[in-house]
Amino acid sequence: MGNKRARSTWARAAGVALCGLSIFAFLGDAAAQASRPASSSSFSSKDIQMVAPPLDNYTQGLLLGEVWARPDLSQRDRSIVTLAVLIARNQPSELPFYLNRALDNGVKPEEISEIITHLAFYSGWPNAMAAVSATRPVFEERKITGKQLPSAKVQLLPLDKETDDKRAKSVDENFGKVAPGVVQYTTDALFRDLWLRPGLAPRDRSMVTVSALVASGQVAQITYHLNRAMDSSLTERQASEMLTQLAFYAGWPNVFSAMPVFKDVFAKRTVGAADK
Repeated sequence: MGNKRARSTWARAAGVALCGLSIFAFLGDAAAQASRPASSSSFSSKDIQMVAPPLDNYTQGLLLGEVWARPDLSQRDRSIVTLAVLIARNQPSELPFYLNRALDNGVKPEEISEIITHLAFYSGWPNAMAAVSATRPVFEERKITGKQLPSAKVQLLPLDKETDDKRAKSVDENFGKVAPGVVQYTTDALFRDLWLRPGLAPRDRSMVTVSALVASGQVAQITYHLNRAMDSSLTERQASEMLTQLAFYAGWPNVFSAMPVFKDVFAKRTVGAADK
């Protein structure tokens, strides 16, 4: 009975606060206005030149001109990776520019809504709320309405019950006595609800998670989620190119900390494939 009540409580909270435009009402107009950027884009080239001319040169030539044009990761995927970093690191001032770029690159409003919702769980509610404040004016400017956003309640994707039962058992055996609430919501809220929402493809949801983990320096969690991403069709070449994108947006130290984990996953999957 207690578990049912707890599940009902979080489900109602998620429905009120984290789906569609209802989250905007939750924040309130005043809060959104207070955090609204002065313009719908990032700093202009002229603004950057007034402080750091070399930075503007790298931004325009190297980052936007070269890195974003690399062929092994699509513009759409680069946008998803970059949004995940900015949300995970709570950097909303840069979001409007990259949100517009993401929409132009084919990321759907529904997918952006799901990315923000997903990262509330993986980077914390405050970071998601900051992203909502930065996203609202972009959606308003582009006339994106609730009809283009996901519903609070949706038909979930099928659950691989055998695989998830093994995951749940392992988590419970390791941590059930340490934090039973965390264990419960890991199964009920994350893997049997959030991860099964259809508004973001499993591959993209995993890509968002891996990007956020790298950006936050959470290397211990990368192995599971990188394997999950590659099981959902992310290729080794694409995963490798994610690291290149992440180096510029999450910083070289975070990427160098993550690279041994990526290397280990790639090697074990290669051996596993050869053994089949």
